[in-house]
Amino acid sequence: MAEHLEKEIQDAQEAVTKQGDTVRSLKASLKDGKAEKAAVDAAIQKLAELKLALEAKQKEFEKATGKVSAQSKEALRAALAGVLERRMFYIPSFKIYGSVAGFYDYGPPGCAIKQNMTQTWRNHFVLEENMLEVECPAVTPEVVLKASGHVDRFTDFMVTDAVTGECFRADHLLEGHLEALLEDKKNPPSPEKVKEIRELLAGVGELKQDTMAAALKEYNVRAPGTGNDISPPFPFNLMFKTSIGPRGDMVGYLRPETAQGIFVNFRDLLYYNGGKLPFAAAQIGNSYRNEISPRAGLLRVREFTQAEIEHFVNGADKSHPKFASVADLKPLLYSRALQMGEEKKAQPMSLGEAVAQGIIANETLAYFIGRTWLFFCKVGINPERMRFRQHLQHEMAHYATDCWDGEVETTYGWVECVGLADRSAYDLKAHSSMSKIDLTAFEKFPEPRLEEVVKVVPNNKELGAVFKKDQKAVKEALEALDKGAAMELKAKLDAGETTKVAGFDIKPGMVDIRKVTEKVAGRTYTPSVIEPSFGIGRIMYCMFEHCYYTREGDETRAVMGFKPLVAPTKATVFPLVQKPALNETASKISRDLTAAGLSNIIDTTGNTIGKRYARTDEIGVPFAVTVDFASVEGDGSVTLRERDSMAQVRVPQGEVAAVIRALVDDRSTWAEVTEKYPAQKATADDE
Repeated sequence: MAEHLEKEIQDAQEAVTKQGDTVRSLKASLKDGKAEKAAVDAAIQKLAELKLALEAKQKEFEKATGKVSAQSKEALRAALAGVLERRMFYIPSFKIYGSVAGFYDYGPPGCAIKQNMTQTWRNHFVLEENMLEVECPAVTPEVVLKASGHVDRFTDFMVTDAVTGECFRADHLLEGHLEALLEDKKNPPSPEKVKEIRELLAGVGELKQDTMAAALKEYNVRAPGTGNDISPPFPFNLMFKTSIGPRGDMVGYLRPETAQGIFVNFRDLLYYNGGKLPFAAAQIGNSYRNEISPRAGLLRVREFTQAEIEHFVNGADKSHPKFASVADLKPLLYSRALQMGEEKKAQPMSLGEAVAQGIIANETLAYFIGRTWLFFCKVGINPERMRFRQHLQHEMAHYATDCWDGEVETTYGWVECVGLADRSAYDLKAHSSMSKIDLTAFEKFPEPRLEEVVKVVPNNKELGAVFKKDQKAVKEALEALDKGAAMELKAKLDAGETTKVAGFDIKPGMVDIRKVTEKVAGRTYTPSVIEPSFGIGRIMYCMFEHCYYTREGDETRAVMGFKPLVAPTKATVFPLVQKPALNETASKISRDLTAAGLSNIIDTTGNTIGKRYARTDEIGVPFAVTVDFASVEGDGSVTLRERDSMAQVRVPQGEVAAVIRALVDDRSTWAEVTEKYPAQKATADDE
């Protein structure tokens, strides 16, 4: 009975997920004029019905068994949160002062895992790919973020409680209010009103400031908790603003991403790399976003660690020399076609095939998708619960060529952990335009060749007479025009028109623009950028969910099944009982482990071995070494236990550090260890 209900709950959950994807694709089609609002409304109505059916199945299971279903996301999340906070993986910051939303402190195991994960990322990408790693300040001058677009466009709409001043994100407040109206059993809305509310819900995230204000007013949305009036919505920039220097006259911001530090250093990095492209630069560091309503633990916070790569490449050649090494990998790809099709499900596909079919735009982007998939597997993300979702056309920035998100399935749904984008040459052009510094590269041709080029020759005499002290600025602006802009200017000047260039009025006779054929040895161009951007905290949380389980037959015994590579502590050392000889041997083994670069803990408490195993299982320690009387009086061997299988073997003291080191480095497997060393039967007290 219970197993049957569990299966029904799982099927119901899959139906909800699929219908959610259907709603998203219909919204995209609605934007493109390829779907009717009625179809979107019907899909949303069906999604609501499926959610109610899922909830009913979960309640039926709880009534029949007296337990919470294993498929219950809330139950799993609550159980995991209890372990993470109790064992101090991470906790809310400033707890003794009531905490501040969106900030978390990593405790000893969390700090160790984060360090292990970032070092694994550094080894996997920076070291293996010969990337240039940089470290840039978190405080960034306003002009840098003005050029990138963050000052003007990095906003959400916010409202405030008219009495208390408390702030709320407008779209979240409206969504919550509309959903409450639909669920109101005492005063249910009319069928016509239900349709109207569902239509509005379908597009809440795309409302402009005026339409958001109208919707909040029409539905009489009030401040949660107080019921007070709310202010009209207004754009709120998500960056933390500050001032630089004692006078306070230079505006700065805490960086919202690490990428801009790499872009502004492009010229020096190119010089450091001998002027050669392609090359990649990387940075690991904290970024800051002043979220209006932080929630979902580590998934939406105000300070977080990013690991970003900017791979600079000739836009005319986005092949990758190492693509063959990942071409046969088959990650789950959720392409635009699959999202807009009937099945709404990601499918495994080789990256080579995806590039050949034009699903992924180029080899370099596909290469980083493959390397990202391998990294996820390496740190303990379940490959069956991760996918790469291609942005729908309306989701992409106008300058982007192709974008994919590395998403991981959790109790919160599919969570974006990595963004992989071909950003064309947008970023370098934006900073070059603002700074007036050349951020280009030079491509030398194998042999000189004849090419038609556009010559822009300013009339210095005429410019000097008209613009005087601004002559230099006007000349530089004219000479900086690309081929298209120059020919457009020529057409207007030839027609006798006065045209603005960089804010200056350019009249006929001020510049000579013509096409000529020249022998050229190379060309100057602005490189394109392929950007993989990783959210370390999000990846950690997803890993926590994927690694958490309880022992079969004992739901109180939680285990964090971390990969040894990222586990906070690699081994524990247990003296069987409190005896000086055993403690001394345990201390020596601990020193051997430390010398081998393996973090370890000696547990000399008087608890049984079984209880000590359970305590270290809960923080994810993969291996345990037990020192018993045979270790000091017999053959000198110790017991080595593996966490997930709970299997034990006898290993000579002098070899145990090397054995664990090889297991942690993935140079050996537990199966190989059990073949080499004799098994040790666990007693009842052991487990």
